[in-house]
Amino acid sequence: MKAKHIEDIRTACVELDELLSGKTLADLGSDRALQLILEREFEIIGEALSRLQRTDQAAFAKISQGHRIIGTRNILAHGYDIIDHRILWDAYQQDLPLLLNELGSL
Repeated sequence: MKAKHIEDIRTACVELDELLSGKTLADLGSDRALQLILEREFEIIGEALSRLQRTDQAAFAKISQGHRIIGTRNILAHGYDIIDHRILWDAYQQDLPLLLNELGSL
């Protein structure tokens, strides 16, 4: 299961990068489809990390922002009305490369 969770996270990261490449925060603000893509991929990443935490604590411990990402997933799933796309955009730009790098060590 660990390998599947890691691959799900990696796939969501790569898809985000492919689908948002060349886009700006302004594009995100005016494009509901981009917002939904960003939200959904972060939900997948967070859920896969939550499952990884339950099945392999040692692997999960190597993800420096693991708890924060799971918390973001919970907000996306349960607090749909308080989503701040600017925060998700910043996470996409700043945290995704780190997450991909950490996945490489698993």
